[in-house]
Amino acid sequence: MSNLQLVEAFDQFWADLLFEAEASGEPQPAVFFSLYAKLAAENGDTIDLMYTPARHERRGGYQIDGCALDVERGDLFLAVSDFRTSRVLETLNAAQTDGLFARALRFCEQAVQPAFIHAIEETSPTFEAASLIYSGRAQIRRIRIVAFSNARLSTRRMPETTGEVLGVPVVCSVLDFARYADISAARGGLGSIEIDVAALNQSPLPCLPAHSIDGEHASYLLAVPGSFLAEIYGLYGARLLEQNVRTFLQAKTKVNTGIIRTLETQPEMFFAYNNGLTATASGITMVRMADGSLGISVIKNLQIVNGGQTTASILYASDSQRRERRADLHRVFVQMKLSVVNPDRLEEIVPKISRFANTQNKISEADFFSGHPVHLVLQRISRQLSAPAKPGSLSGSKWFYERARGQYRDKLAYGTAAEKRRFELQFPREQLIDKTDLAKFEVTFDCRPHIVSRGAQKCFLDYAEKVGKAWAASEASFNEYWFRCVVAKAIVFRCMDRMISSSSWYQEDRGYKAQVVTYTISWLVNHIQREELELDLNLIWQRQQIPEEVGAVLQQLAPQVSATIKAAPPQMKNVGEYCKQQACWAAVAGSAYRFRGSLHGFTINRAEANRSRNAGIAAKKFDTEVDFDRVLVAMLSDTEPYVSFARAQRLITPKSDAALRRLTRGDVSLPASERNALKYMLEKMQAAGFDLPARVKAALVAAAQ
Repeated sequence: MSNLQLVEAFDQFWADLLFEAEASGEPQPAVFFSLYAKLAAENGDTIDLMYTPARHERRGGYQIDGCALDVERGDLFLAVSDFRTSRVLETLNAAQTDGLFARALRFCEQAVQPAFIHAIEETSPTFEAASLIYSGRAQIRRIRIVAFSNARLSTRRMPETTGEVLGVPVVCSVLDFARYADISAARGGLGSIEIDVAALNQSPLPCLPAHSIDGEHASYLLAVPGSFLAEIYGLYGARLLEQNVRTFLQAKTKVNTGIIRTLETQPEMFFAYNNGLTATASGITMVRMADGSLGISVIKNLQIVNGGQTTASILYASDSQRRERRADLHRVFVQMKLSVVNPDRLEEIVPKISRFANTQNKISEADFFSGHPVHLVLQRISRQLSAPAKPGSLSGSKWFYERARGQYRDKLAYGTAAEKRRFELQFPREQLIDKTDLAKFEVTFDCRPHIVSRGAQKCFLDYAEKVGKAWAASEASFNEYWFRCVVAKAIVFRCMDRMISSSSWYQEDRGYKAQVVTYTISWLVNHIQREELELDLNLIWQRQQIPEEVGAVLQQLAPQVSATIKAAPPQMKNVGEYCKQQACWAAVAGSAYRFRGSLHGFTINRAEANRSRNAGIAAKKFDTEVDFDRVLVAMLSDTEPYVSFARAQRLITPKSDAALRRLTRGDVSLPASERNALKYMLEKMQAAGFDLPARVKAALVAAAQ
């Protein structure tokens, strides 16, 4: 990124930060942390972090701004913020970053001291972070410290191991503004990684060219030393894992004991016993080895798309702090298929390689949700459907669903000033919804606030599994009515967030706002459901704001809910962790909170709500059939290519064959069974590489708009 582009990105960063601060009512340092933490979790630098600002400036000063413990892999993530208020991009030097790391490490050392823990107020952010380290010390096998800074590193700094603290290795890395801007602008949503293989492995990796397609990709076969894999995974962690696999591993799997046993007892047989890794890269540097063979000295943007569990287990087996015997990785080699993909096609090809490489593992379609068609449906509806005008406005606007990070920003990056202004009027910034927002709103109204409290990534995966099943059962359920309900939920959620931020009780004792928001809304939804009622989401959509009466009720409920979640049981003093438990939701759901006012006129009975949902499904099915009719008409002129390809690939069935014969005769009035068979056949043909004729492509594009 050029200096000019970096300055423009810095100006945009400040615009985003000020907007979020005003919208949320939170202090700028908190918003800064939120922006960086979200990006770090998406990029794999960290898992979802709790915001725990703790700072001590006197002798032995310490600082910690966020933390999280991945118990299954034993990684303790700590974030320390270097937030600067200057509107000019400043420089961050090595001494300053070392100082940030030292302050975070001093906090670690303090946190395991009983005297320190007992001296902290139990509802403070400092206690939240310290108790996580104190209670989880036995599970910690590696500490990963990330410095967040909106300054620019004077010299690029790669992740590095910097000794040990608490008896475990420490890995330090920096997310400075240059990296923040690069990741934000990256195609495919991932920041760049460049691995100096020759330096880390003491020599290039021998490789065998296996297959290539000019300008598209080339594949290589390698036998990778286990010690090298452990080294790079120790440094980069989950950043090496393709996003869907990373999310899957974070949420569902444990270190594989079978792999560990082989590494410890028969390391020389690991190559034979293990299935190996599938990986991708955007580029490599090739060199000639001493014996004349080819070797790889540098790998750019390495992503392990299959074999993440193997890689994590190798690192675990080599851990010198484990009580069990340490595996001798110098006798371990792992087979790897490395596909070097054209950078312009990374976003398209890598998810497909990930999907196909994982077909033998228990990673469901929902785990590949980042490419799920429901996103396309949401995106299409959001670009077409205008919301009613808000009170005081002459015209309506639209809600922008961001299927991939940066879509909204990219829309603002091009065009004249007038065109940009016109876009912002049509799609106001406050009406932007992304994938993790969608999950948060839906899971909250599904009365599962403990899932929302587990963080954006885990909440998203939970929601993805549910949506994957719902999509398989009825694609027509995802329609305009559903989208209007999503927007209404967003309005309620964001209004609740703003109300809490401005309330006196919260300003006197800040903390756990995110948890209070989701728990309060869930309690109200659950409360009215007991009377076979639902909030009238269509009314909220029509008004484009929450009714004052509903807002007044939520405002009364919030401090009561806050008191309940802060009254954690003695064995669960860490409130943030308590909010992630089903027990916390049971305590809130079972509480009889009091409020003044009535919700009469703002709820509808469940039967009426179901009728509206069914009407939306019926309308969607009709639209879908009309769209497919366009495809049928486009196919009328020549069905022979479809017949030939389908028969050659053995994709044709009696029903689809009957449909094609009808089309050959000019008959588009296909029975439902034949229509469905033809749809399925076309999907299979496209997946098999069939190049649709231009007329059909145009019809499919029209159907998707």
